[in-house]
Amino acid sequence: MAANKRIPNYKKMYPSANDEVIKVLKQGARKAIYQEYDLKCETFIVDEAQEKVYFVPSREDSLERLMESGVQFCDEGATVEELAIEEVMIEKLLVNFKFLTLEELELINALFYEEKSEREYAERLGVYHNAVHKRKKRIIKKLKYLMTK
Repeated sequence: MAANKRIPNYKKMYPSANDEVIKVLKQGARKAIYQEYDLKCETFIVDEAQEKVYFVPSREDSLERLMESGVQFCDEGATVEELAIEEVMIEKLLVNFKFLTLEELELINALFYEEKSEREYAERLGVYHNAVHKRKKRIIKKLKYLMTK
């Protein structure tokens, strides 16, 4: 941190502010100093004992240079939290499958895992496709109810 950059005395500036507000103000000031000085400015460190001068480059970097040097960035897709929630929901769904009848499980398997159309499954059963559609809707409604328990 630069010697000429000081955090103001917020207690003196705002005597009526409580300690929590003062703490937040100090953190904000420190963050601003960090971003303005520590990240953007290169510095020289003088070691008088060894009579050497060390150059410390800026820690700020450009996106273009990082891309050229092959730095990989994290995927902007699903976050870890979203993936964890999805995994928990899938586990809960699989647990709730035990409350379905064998015919309901067969329908779910055919439509969602074997990727058969409602018409194809209806032909296999020898029923109208509308009947399969209504069964599917009823099963989905049942699963939604079980998931909310």
